Amino acid sequence: MGRIIAIANQKGGVGKTTTAINLSASLASMGQKVLALDMDPQGNMTSGLGVDKDGVEKTVYDLIIGNAGIEECLCKDVIENLDVLPSNINLSAAEIELIGIDNKEYLLKEEVDKIRDRYDFVIIDCPPALSMLTINAMTTADSVLVPIQCEYYALEGLSQLIHTIELVQERLNSGLEIEGVVFTMYDARTNLSLQVVENVKDNLDQTIYKTIIPRNIRLAEAPSYGMPITLYDPKSTGAESYMLLAEEVIHKGEE
Repeated sequence: MGRIIAIANQKGGVGKTTTAINLSASLASMGQKVLALDMDPQGNMTSGLGVDKDGVEKTVYDLIIGNAGIEECLCKDVIENLDVLPSNINLSAAEIELIGIDNKEYLLKEEVDKIRDRYDFVIIDCPPALSMLTINAMTTADSVLVPIQCEYYALEGLSQLIHTIELVQERLNSGLEIEGVVFTMYDARTNLSLQVVENVKDNLDQTIYKTIIPRNIRLAEAPSYGMPITLYDPKSTGAESYMLLAEEVIHKGEE
């Protein structure tokens, strides 16, 4: 039974998609069978894993509005052990088309449940907004992983996200947990990064991953080549950090 982890933070630019892409690829490189599921209309996870988001025939959008089953939408073996459920800008219309549809919070879950047994992990990249797409991701997921950028406003918006997760727990998915917080874009040269980490640890009653993702040029470059960091520069500090994070995620499931 695959573990489904939604990666969410309604603030943009916190390394959410970078984490979704590279955690998926790192898990796959460790021999885990992974489905990378892109719920962001920007489709950056899709293209960052080497899938042409505008060239695919069927996407998450077709799945959600009932135009296609999940089998038709999968891009298989994009990387060894990794399948992608792609997304593109069409998905932004789904919100409007779902108005008035019964059980619209569970459309994704119903489809993913059909194939989750094939995977060890399903990693969902959520859009940077608390929308119906994010709600669908959270009703499907077992847990939510929250990337936090090491900057001054890191905690801003986090309480709102946690509130949303709690509402989903109450009303839609009682089994949903907060997987934990992972720090991204850490700059060892600044005191600020360190202060943010300490501040969050003091103020947040959540699991915090030991692995901290550094600011890394290679990580930033990789998506423009349509590759995860594990393929683009496996020796970089960014790649090493995501491999460590993947190990933590695997072992967290074994506790």
